Amino acid sequence: MLKKILKWTGIVLLVLIIGLTIAVATRQNLKHDAPYPEITLSTDSAVLARGEYLVYGPGHCADCHGDRSLKDKIEKGEKVPLIGGFQFVLPVGNMYAPNITPDKETGIGNLETKAMARALRYGVRPDGTAMFDFMPFHNTSDADLTAIFSYLKTMEPVKHEVPHYSLNVLGKIVNAFMIKPTGPSEEVPKSVTEDTSIAYGKYLANSVANCRGCHTNRDLMTGAFIGPDYAGGFEMESLIDPKHFKCVTPNLTPDPETGHLAGWNETTFINRFRMGKLIKHSEMPWGPFSRMSDNNLKAIYRYLQTVKPVKNKVEKTLVEINA
Repeated sequence: MLKKILKWTGIVLLVLIIGLTIAVATRQNLKHDAPYPEITLSTDSAVLARGEYLVYGPGHCADCHGDRSLKDKIEKGEKVPLIGGFQFVLPVGNMYAPNITPDKETGIGNLETKAMARALRYGVRPDGTAMFDFMPFHNTSDADLTAIFSYLKTMEPVKHEVPHYSLNVLGKIVNAFMIKPTGPSEEVPKSVTEDTSIAYGKYLANSVANCRGCHTNRDLMTGAFIGPDYAGGFEMESLIDPKHFKCVTPNLTPDPETGHLAGWNETTFINRFRMGKLIKHSEMPWGPFSRMSDNNLKAIYRYLQTVKPVKNKVEKTLVEINA
């Protein structure tokens, strides 16, 4: 009797494994529908200047898409070719930042502007498959997307082949059943007035600079937020020695006891950004952020003072592993 039970249990498990394997395989390239934003390229000098500022400043595109052989220049906030290739080693596999120069073979030269805008706003690639949700541009205004893509298309094309993402078994399961397009959380503005207001600070922090993306705890398998906004605690491997060090993002909420910015004023906040990277293991894009204007930094600081205070003590922002 026991042998029969074990036999049929084994058969059932085998059928389930085969079924799951087939389901995972057939769902790897699911196609999704999403609107194409009405974004067209501009040659206006003011638009291109805005795009350059966003790309190399608050948008910090160079931090992931920049030429990694020029890492020192990136950390100083200098402009570098955005040829991609940076590798993200995640629990689900390896991801690579793409080449976003206008090269027609290896970059974005042959991609339609509306298709690129859809990818940023809705998380749907030009081929219709869903992206892992790590980009912060779902609510970025039409005007700023126009500026970003218009500027990128004026850059010098650089031929640089970047590997396609590589998923492990867990990653394929996650991709099959958990990854779906992620769209805007609110009505996307046509344009946003640039000033020092709390509203503009919120826009920059959440929809351009991705402050929320790193200072809120996240699930590295899907990119989903799993902690209170801006309360910190998100762990990231060291950029230069991942075997021995990791960084933990600090709490940016205005909690008087555990908030990292407690006691800071606007001047302190701005001055910190002018100092650049102090912890060499940190993934904070201090170089690109050092290019941000005083008024933009004032707006972000003012917004951070309004987020919900969360008591979350981050003991160390740099942690030695197996010490």
